[in-house]
Parts: sequence; C-alpha cells; structure tokens
Amino acid sequence: MPQLEVDGAALTYDDEGPRDAPEVPLVFVHGWTADRHRWDHQIAHFSAGRRVIRLDLRGHGESTGAGVRTIAELARDVLALLDHLEVERFVLVGHSMGGMIAQTIALAHPERVERMALVGSIGRMTYSRGRGLLMAASTLVPYRLFVAANIQRAFAPGYPREEIRAHIRASAATPREVVMTLYGAMRAFDVLDRAGEIRTPTLMVHGYHDVQLPVRQMLRMAKAYPDAVVRILDAGHELPLEKPAELTEALDSFLAAKK
Repeated sequence: MPQLEVDGAALTYDDEGPRDAPEVPLVFVHGWTADRHRWDHQIAHFSAGRRVIRLDLRGHGESTGAGVRTIAELARDVLALLDHLEVERFVLVGHSMGGMIAQTIALAHPERVERMALVGSIGRMTYSRGRGLLMAASTLVPYRLFVAANIQRAFAPGYPREEIRAHIRASAATPREVVMTLYGAMRAFDVLDRAGEIRTPTLMVHGYHDVQLPVRQMLRMAKAYPDAVVRILDAGHELPLEKPAELTEALDSFLAAKK
C-alpha cells in the first residue's frame, strides 16, 4: 500500500476509482482509535464510479507517527496527502473525530470542500457525567480496560459481542500516547460558535442510540449550519460498522441530490 511521509509520520492511504470521473473525489476520514477500513463498504460502492481516497491517520492502523496534539494538526496531515495527490477540490466524509477534522478543513479552506458528510460527529465536545468519570479514571486503570470501556459504549444494544471484542483488540493496538493525546484534542475541540460560517452543503448522519456523542448534540449543531441535511439511523456511534449499507445509501442520496 502507498505511504506518504509527513512531519515524521508515514501515512498509509488508498487511492482508488477512476481518475477521469466527472465528479470530484470522495475523501474518507476515520475516527479515534479506528482505521481506514471503517469505510470498506463505502469504498467498494463508490470506487466503481468515482475516485475515492482514504487514509490511516497518524498513529492509527498502518500509519506511524505520534505527537499530534490538536485536531488542526490532523487536518494538516489530510491536506498534505491531498496536495500530494494533486486533489484541489473534494467531498469530505468524516466519522466522529474524522468529522471534527472535516469541519476544521471546511472552515480553513471552504473553497476546496464541495460537500461534506459528518457521520456521528459534533461541533463541540460536551461530556456526560459518565464519560467524565471514565476520563478521570483513565490514569488509574489498565490501558486496555480504558479502551474497552470506550469501545463497548460505542455500539447500540444487541450488536454481536464477538465483533465488539475484535474492535476492542484493534483499538487497543493504537499506541497509548496517540489515544490519550487525541482524547484530549477532542475534548478541546470547539467550532460550534463558527458553524454558521460553514456554507458547504452538509449531511449529518447520526445514530439514535449514540451515547458517545448524543444525537441532541448533533441536532444543536445542525441548527447552526446554514445548509444541513439530517439523517437519524437506528444505531449507536459506530455507524460505518453497525449500518454500513444504510450509511452508504444516505451518502449516495445526498451526493445525487445536487445533480
């Protein structure tokens, strides 16, 4: 798989689909402790007719690197990859922390973002009491237990336990430094007061049962967006895993609506 060296990190990425497609490329950005394979269903669907790009963020999946302290720094990594691939204009799709990265890019470079989809993401982190206690306990419990507690809560009731365990193992493979520093980066993330500046047509897809980033927080953000479409799915926080086909359909409808 190809890699790009950016500020001490080797970013692994996929660049698939026809380069001569009339539509601008789709760029998929995963969330905290995940990797680019969160988007397997969407890549398989969209790469048949348009160019699609996804990456493992630094320190995640098959990418190396650490030391990133802010969402803005991750956004610079994404833009560095797109500049390397000579992609000037694109559609951004971000899940959870990836949606925070997408909003950061849309605010800094609105001329480059044709459309945007925020999947299980918000504009300002507001922790519940339970999440706050979990964060406070993070230095007192083994790292794997901290990760397990977060990932377990990410799925709606009824999701297969064996699959959750597999995702816990994959997430726990992310270096502790990366996980904890980016947890802090998400906690500091706040662009809600600037949401009105984002004129980019935006799809917001959220899980009804999301306890990580509750749907009410997304709806608060949606009210501030001048051009937002909202879809609520019967799922938890991990929409790309829990409802891949429904998520792909929502993206497909949103992209087709502009034609």
